[in-house]
Amino acid sequence: MPLKLNVVVLAAGKGTRMASSLPKVLHRLAGKPMLSHVLNTAHSLSCANLQVVTGFGSELVEQMLGGQASRFVLQKEQLGTAHAVAQTLPYLDDDALVLILYGDVPLIRKSTLEALLGKVDENSMGVLTCNVSDPKGLGRIIRNQEGQITSIVEEKDATAEQKAISEINTGFMAIPVKRLKAWLPKVEANNAQKEYYLTDLVEIALADGCHVVTSNCDNQQEITGINNRVQLAQLERTYQQNMHTELMNNGVSLADPARFDIRGNATIAADVEIDINVILEGEVNIAGHVKIGAGCILKNCSIGEGTQLHPYTVIEDAVIGKNCQLGPFARVRPGTELKDSAKLGNFVEIKKSIVGEGSKINHLSYVGDAELGNNVNVGAGTITCNYDGVNKFKTIIGNEVFVGSNAVLVAPLEIKDGGFIAAGSTITKTVAKGQLAFGRSRQSNIDGWKRPEAKKK
Repeated sequence: MPLKLNVVVLAAGKGTRMASSLPKVLHRLAGKPMLSHVLNTAHSLSCANLQVVTGFGSELVEQMLGGQASRFVLQKEQLGTAHAVAQTLPYLDDDALVLILYGDVPLIRKSTLEALLGKVDENSMGVLTCNVSDPKGLGRIIRNQEGQITSIVEEKDATAEQKAISEINTGFMAIPVKRLKAWLPKVEANNAQKEYYLTDLVEIALADGCHVVTSNCDNQQEITGINNRVQLAQLERTYQQNMHTELMNNGVSLADPARFDIRGNATIAADVEIDINVILEGEVNIAGHVKIGAGCILKNCSIGEGTQLHPYTVIEDAVIGKNCQLGPFARVRPGTELKDSAKLGNFVEIKKSIVGEGSKINHLSYVGDAELGNNVNVGAGTITCNYDGVNKFKTIIGNEVFVGSNAVLVAPLEIKDGGFIAAGSTITKTVAKGQLAFGRSRQSNIDGWKRPEAKKK
């Protein structure tokens, strides 16, 4: 029987070089805390038990990510990686294999970890290694003449000859829990840093007659840790590039991949066209043949097939149907739903409203807390007065209604099917089916009127 999987994620460091009061692992990569990326990868491996070791800002880390782990374990003193893992020993399953991950290494892939786990059994431990062009500052993998790993030497403890080695320790390890519980008490702080290193487990395991196997990662970006904001920005671009490549290989057209960001989870169908400076946040679902103009921002929304978003349209927490037209410069606020073939024109703002099939709000209008039926036409400059300073009220507009330009619709209000609102009207009462409604102030023209003149000083 294969061993079940436990995962320990080390996330206790303050991240001094981030120059921030926020714990390092909570700094965002692609819209999510970097630690969240690691936890998602751990869950994708079907781990039975996920322990997160925290330190600086532990309460905030647990508050933000509490539902993503089995337990958060506090490391009160940062005395090294072995000491950190030791804090989790009471909570690990004896019949499991434990995989050790790092909260500040967010790009590690599931397939890389699976390759490592596939080499380890109850009588061995596994170490993930990588060959890098510049190994400065990293632990070196020491091998004998037969190519077997014999130890891992940290940079500060390495000789000049050892520093020339390009194969480095990534820190990722897989160890049977029973073995780990026996080996960790043997780790000593006999090093330049006076800390308890997990890397010492290699020699302890070999002395115990255990096999130490390695798996090599061929992508250095995967195992790169984030220690400062420069590295965070660099990995952000790597993450985005990886997603862009996958999207384009699946049939999505990007005008300039360097000017497109996904900050969350996006599902984008084939034959979608995306112009420059577009940002997707949260959960976004885009159906096929959608065209997205420059500067659009989409957050937690779905876009139906064939819809066109003209430049600088902003959509948040909304559902857009098929073959709709939005923008340019339209703002769709939370709680809005556009049915198929609806249209929002330039400088239209809409909030918590339903726009029926084929209905149009073309220019310079605000519609809030409203329900529009099918084939409604809303003229330029129309607003729904939905707020009296204390409460919100709804405007109900039936099918085939025509609302003239510069109309003010004061809620609560109902305009029934086929109603016609004259331009410039303020409407406060129900409009029955097929009625014409107008509510204009009377116009007066005064002959012989003269403009005021400026007073002489």
